Amino acid sequence: MTNSGPVALITGAAKRIGAAMACKLHSEGYRIIIHYGHSKDDAFALAEKLNSQRADSATCLQANLCNSDEVTLLGQQALRVWGQINVLVNNASSFYPTPVGEISEEDWRSLIGSNVKGPLFLSQALAPALQESKGCIVNMVDMHIDRPLPKHSVYLLAKSGLASLTQSLAIDLAPHVRVNGIAPGAILWPEREMDSEEKDKLLSSIPLGELGTPEDIANTLSFLTSASYITGQIIYVDGGRGLYTGASA
Repeated sequence: MTNSGPVALITGAAKRIGAAMACKLHSEGYRIIIHYGHSKDDAFALAEKLNSQRADSATCLQANLCNSDEVTLLGQQALRVWGQINVLVNNASSFYPTPVGEISEEDWRSLIGSNVKGPLFLSQALAPALQESKGCIVNMVDMHIDRPLPKHSVYLLAKSGLASLTQSLAIDLAPHVRVNGIAPGAILWPEREMDSEEKDKLLSSIPLGELGTPEDIANTLSFLTSASYITGQIIYVDGGRGLYTGASA
């Protein structure tokens, strides 16, 4: 494939926040590699949309982030597309409750795999290319890493690990690769059903009084890709919700 401009690989970019980040960077001249796990139709629809705006500027790659061999292959395939990687966004994430007493080995594999294992091995696979391009990594963390969300112990363990990994990689990959994180608050209503009482309770815990938008996260990503003297930081994009120490749900 031929084109010009920097290249961004975004995991879990087929829809929701991932797709918004892909569209934002694409609008800034990036060529986009859309990783997907199961959302093939959404991924290819997004690639078609982006390619209609600028020819040969988007493509799709599939991988199971819980499988380190597939993750390493994803890194190799991504590098072969345009011969460079400038930005890696570790966005893909499994998210669901794991009440104590019901936690299974599969929960561990899924949540740790998608949220920590995948980002670690993909960052490792692409580290040489990112060092060559003096690029950056942005990890999607979660505001709840220091304000536990009930019944989500494994998910939060994973996201806390990703926050720690962000800081470790910022040291290990310096000075040529910057590594930062974004910790979203309530950006979209959960895919599960919520009644009006639950929604009102959630909104009342946000000082700015409303949900954020995927574009808020995309704008923060845009800032971090160009913030040349920031590394090892996690930016909370939560409408001030983290100021309430009892924030949950």
